[in-house]
Amino acid sequence: MDHGNNVPTGDVNGPDGEVMLDIEVVGSIAPAASIVVYFAPNTDAGFHDAVAAAIHDTTNKPSVISISWGGAESTWTAQAMTAMDDAFQAAAAMGITVCVASGDNGSTDGVSDGNDHVDFPASSPYALGCGGTSLRANQTAITSEVVWNGGANGGASGGGISSFFPTPGWQMGKKATHRGGASVALTKRGVPDVAADADPATGYNVRIDGTDTVIGGTSAVAPLWAGLIARINQTTGTPAGYLNPMLYSRPQALRDIISGSNGDFEAAKGWDACTGLGTPNGAALPGAI
Repeated sequence: MDHGNNVPTGDVNGPDGEVMLDIEVVGSIAPAASIVVYFAPNTDAGFHDAVAAAIHDTTNKPSVISISWGGAESTWTAQAMTAMDDAFQAAAAMGITVCVASGDNGSTDGVSDGNDHVDFPASSPYALGCGGTSLRANQTAITSEVVWNGGANGGASGGGISSFFPTPGWQMGKKATHRGGASVALTKRGVPDVAADADPATGYNVRIDGTDTVIGGTSAVAPLWAGLIARINQTTGTPAGYLNPMLYSRPQALRDIISGSNGDFEAAKGWDACTGLGTPNGAALPGAI
């Protein structure tokens, strides 16, 4: 796309890892799915054109799109965010689910101005923003699951309140709980919507450029959700499409995460600005969609 090519760098921790993580997580969740990768220059225009090409791909006709790239809203122009949001709105109208990582730098999103920031394009109301948890389990059950927060250098689930997008109807009445317990009603779009395991300590075994390694982050959560939705689409025979309104009306289809923080926001009962509505309940989710 826009003369972008697949050019591996040999850097396991760089773009090679980002791309292969997405492919391998999707492939492990939905092994029979057709996976198409779109390459474009690393610019706002290139990013938008790759997304638009995927949405309007009449050859492969994707029912789910997974995006693990993004940056703080403050690093984007209003024009670029509006253009991407319009593309996601088109995807929703066409019955395509767009899963987007919420970022790995907690409530600041890596910005050092002392304020809270959320990641775009996860903050688009037409994206399913995917946050992170730290999960522990034995062979038969989950033993604990909290907000992923590895400390200053260990990464944390991105989440908070947008400074650009208004509150969607399906988030009206939701509150963000700040550190210390104070809750405030959303005045803008809240991020994320959902979550899954993102802790590198319990991460995903992948092979990148011939090297076996373990990677975590919300970059793994977006393709995990994408793979799960692809499986549901295959079972039902109908694309799930724009999931956000349905999930917010059926929160019982998710496992609510009520412990932990991502910096300035804390987990709480119901939706929160760390893990959204929670992590997937595989038994309940297909029926809810």
